[in-house]
Amino acid sequence: SMLTGESVPVEKSAGDKVTGATLNGTGGFTMRAERVGNETMLAQIVDMVAKAQRTRAPIQRMADVVASYFVPIVVLVAIATAAAWWIWGPEPKLAYAIVNAVAVLIIACPCALGLATPMSIIAGTGRGAMAGVLIKNAEALEIMEKVDTLIIDKTGTLTEGKPKLMEVVVTPGFEQNEALRLVASLEQSSEHPLASAIVKGAEECGLKLSGVQDFASITGKGVTGKIEGHSVALGNKALLLSLGIDFTPLSTSAEQLRGKGQTAMFAAIDGKAAAVISVADPIKATTAEALKRLKAEGLRIVMLTGDSKGTAQAIASQLGIDDFEADVLPERKSEVVRELQAQGRKVAMAGDGVNDAPAIREADIGIAMGMTGTDVTKDASDMVVTDVFNSNKCFAIYQEGETK
Repeated sequence: SMLTGESVPVEKSAGDKVTGATLNGTGGFTMRAERVGNETMLAQIVDMVAKAQRTRAPIQRMADVVASYFVPIVVLVAIATAAAWWIWGPEPKLAYAIVNAVAVLIIACPCALGLATPMSIIAGTGRGAMAGVLIKNAEALEIMEKVDTLIIDKTGTLTEGKPKLMEVVVTPGFEQNEALRLVASLEQSSEHPLASAIVKGAEECGLKLSGVQDFASITGKGVTGKIEGHSVALGNKALLLSLGIDFTPLSTSAEQLRGKGQTAMFAAIDGKAAAVISVADPIKATTAEALKRLKAEGLRIVMLTGDSKGTAQAIASQLGIDDFEADVLPERKSEVVRELQAQGRKVAMAGDGVNDAPAIREADIGIAMGMTGTDVTKDASDMVVTDVFNSNKCFAIYQEGETK
């Protein structure tokens, strides 16, 4: 996920390439380092961020442009006033020349502008902080108003960023809770991230798990074991075929779940196909409403994700996103930002992973997700979205309290 943002672990076998700075979930292996130091993918991502920081041209503030002409003109007028009073004014000429020159400087000073600008910045950043948005750069307030395109990462931005048990579909003759209990009991002995999602889901349902005997993890297929005398297996089609179990009764349900962008696994109990258990990275509860309001403001929404096309299509369909790309690497995200900017668009990029950092720096406005975001992403951004729910909740409590 460091490289692609993908929420579901990727199976690797002998001869496959692995990426430095990512995590090995199960077991151990020997790898050959083909690229080290500045040649690694992580080093290239850091280099892309650094290049974007160096090449990004600063926006010229209108006040600075006006001041570059206004100040010299006012100074020249003040000098001319002093000279006029010095030549043609009454005595004492020097006193009148100085007083009137200073008067010109004072009258010409735009005090209202000088006071209003910092006050508006303070008010804007303060209001943002109350809403859970930390604005790191005051200039971002001005640019944000002009943004017409928002590029969004999927995992950790639109979704929660971690696998969660979604559905359990059983075949006739099996009870849903019992099937889940046996499978979760089996998965207690597995180190796989999806296993922990199943175990946690079963515990949230209040199911009491049992111990496992004869546990076996079969690389690339799944796991098997015995729970309370029952033979239980969970994995892919290859696992069930190797055990001589017909998975056909589960095929239709599995395809339907995959169509929703979920990872479907086959469960067998006592030599029979028992259930399809799906795990997915769920969409945040607030995502749909947020996108609806952004579209109402006239923003074009583009989703870029390193996840598979099927998962990306399912998420885009559920959220009504028309523009999206899947299997996207970090350099492609930056490329899309530059393409949209070349079309004359003002682009904001929102994301949370290391893979999003180059695009966040490249965009006119970079937005990092503070709840799940990495440090490099926050450093590259102009704004950080913190935990809005906790922020608003605390604010409501303080308003309701009589003494606070």
